[in-house]
Amino acid sequence: MRALPEIVVVAYGAPALLRETLAPLAGFAVTVVDNSSSPEVAAVAREVGAAYWDPGANLGFGAGVNHALARRRTPGADVLLLNPDAVVDPDAIRALQAAMHAEARIATVGPAQFDADGQRAQVSWPYPHPLEYVARMVRLERFLRERPRYVIGSVLLMNAEALASVGGFDEGFFLYAEEADWQYRAHQAGWRNVVRHDVTATHVGAGTSTDPVRREVFLQAGQERFLRKHYGVWGWRAARWAVVVGSLPRRVLLRGARRGAARDRGLLFRRGPVAVEATYRPRVPRAAGAADGGRA
Repeated sequence: MRALPEIVVVAYGAPALLRETLAPLAGFAVTVVDNSSSPEVAAVAREVGAAYWDPGANLGFGAGVNHALARRRTPGADVLLLNPDAVVDPDAIRALQAAMHAEARIATVGPAQFDADGQRAQVSWPYPHPLEYVARMVRLERFLRERPRYVIGSVLLMNAEALASVGGFDEGFFLYAEEADWQYRAHQAGWRNVVRHDVTATHVGAGTSTDPVRREVFLQAGQERFLRKHYGVWGWRAARWAVVVGSLPRRVLLRGARRGAARDRGLLFRRGPVAVEATYRPRVPRAAGAADGGRA
């Protein structure tokens, strides 16, 4: 009989949401990595018998996952990544695991996700590609060929065999695109990443972050890192300047909030998201009061 997945939650504050996430998970081995060094988060983890690790700094998501993987409670088991603002029931977890092992070479499987109001979220996206940014600039994205896709990491079951083969997360990523990078590496090694739309989970989204501007900076910084890593500096430059140049007519033709969004996006890419992210990144241990780094 296959062991139940070990569940890894990288938390950042929001103990009330974390309590809802952990409540259905009795019987599973659960590890909480607390990037906020919060006594309240520690108390919630211990209430439900989860292993609790405080790394003493805001490591970001990928490094937080690696911190847990290095301290596995059930070595060799599959691993379920679960955001601290997501809820999935045990039957859904078992269904995901059964689907993963029903076919060969499935690296990750995720469920359909709904927000608190019952709205369906998009859980599968094409890997970032410079051509996508250029096509958007000239409004020809509808002509792009279908490309391989990854599954978002808010509720994501990872195959233990794939983890052993591909390795852990790239800690050069901080809060976003680390799951895209890992799945792309798995894809290149012949693994598949799938969504089971008949299995569902609830995900509040942005439950541990209250600043949408900061969240957008971290999101685009993750995209920049992915493009630089897999397409080199020229791939990144093509994407970057497609956004900057494409924002110019929008700043003239659009009105109100849409004009402001086009302006802000153009300015962000002109400066470079990774460079802007550096102004937000924690520079001191969390116990000394580092900046917010909650992952949506």
